[in-house]
Amino acid sequence: MSSRAAHAVAHLTAGQARRLLLHAQALTVDPRGPAHAAAINQLIERMGFVQVDSINVVERAHHLILASRLDGYRRETLAHLLEQERSLFEHWTHDASVIPTKWFAQWRPRFERYRRRDPEHPWWKARMGPDPPSVLAEVLERVERGGAIMSRDFEKPRTDPSGITDKWWQWKPHKCALEHLWRCGDLAVARRVNFQKVYDLTSRVLPEHCARPAPAPPEHIDWACRSALDRLGVATPREIARFWHAVDLADIRTWCDAALTRGEVETVEVRPADGGEPWRALAPADWPQRLAKAPAAPRRARILSPFDPIVRDRSRALRLFDFDFRFEAFVPAPRRRFGYYVMPVLDGDRLVARIDPKFDRDRGVLKVRCLWWEAGMRLSDALESRVQAAVARLARFIGAETWTIGRSRINRGGRAHQGG
Repeated sequence: MSSRAAHAVAHLTAGQARRLLLHAQALTVDPRGPAHAAAINQLIERMGFVQVDSINVVERAHHLILASRLDGYRRETLAHLLEQERSLFEHWTHDASVIPTKWFAQWRPRFERYRRRDPEHPWWKARMGPDPPSVLAEVLERVERGGAIMSRDFEKPRTDPSGITDKWWQWKPHKCALEHLWRCGDLAVARRVNFQKVYDLTSRVLPEHCARPAPAPPEHIDWACRSALDRLGVATPREIARFWHAVDLADIRTWCDAALTRGEVETVEVRPADGGEPWRALAPADWPQRLAKAPAAPRRARILSPFDPIVRDRSRALRLFDFDFRFEAFVPAPRRRFGYYVMPVLDGDRLVARIDPKFDRDRGVLKVRCLWWEAGMRLSDALESRVQAAVARLARFIGAETWTIGRSRINRGGRAHQGG
């Protein structure tokens, strides 16, 4: 082990770890900066990826994530990068995401993993029908011959002897085939229409990148670990593994041990935001220099997507921000504590509140049905004004003509109670 790796363990406060994370995830930069195509490209590369999600209570997740970092962000700019410039592509990380195309070759190991594992998974077996190879061959031949296609193009109404028309009889196997071929890298998302994927051959969508070979396993593991740690600031091996969901935890641990020996990373202890027992993690060896260069987060409030990378890992958000956040859309309504689509509120470097919003598109009104302040927050006119300004920015971005904030409550001990 190198002399650097043998040094005493460094101690970081939650505030220092937060600053490293927020800076890596572009939440310490001035959001009033340029938002042209090159800036959006740079932003997504800095963050690593942006999650895509279909829920549209307020706006799609990827748009909310980018708009919280750049006031001038426009949806059409992202569409241009994905569909025209092709500097970004869609595929999986921990979930469906927008990813810089420069890393396309790093997805080849994932493609092959899905190619091996999907056909044996019960979920796929139940939906692909009795002859998956024939369905896959039919779908691939259809795209090769006819060009870009959507799953709805395989819907063929059929009338059974009783006279009942069943337009869905062929949908499930062919839809699953399209998804499998996309997961395996044979197809790519060429564009979206009303958020529905339009698939085409990857060799037509990304011809240059499609021709590049897969990295050797050691190179791929090294890329996955370094790039994840760079974008987390401080992380455990498990958190590094969860960032891309690209490499097994055992390989991550082996890389971490080797990087420690080489002096490229250091072991640190971070005291959580609630003052509890510190936990051990890893940081790049130059973390003091990174910390010194990271500016304080601007003193402004931002409404975050529930899929924002700083709250996606619930245990990490709890340790660093003392903020217990759970996405409750899939929780039965009687068991929800806050709401179906609750959005965290970041003020500076602290998560200070959460809102329960609903966009009434027919009336053009963004309704914040409830605003919960975190327990122990020192409420002030200035803080409330910053949060109101953040709601107003969100309303403008989604095209709401007006906005309202309903009840204001204080979250005490994980339960919502009426504030004074």
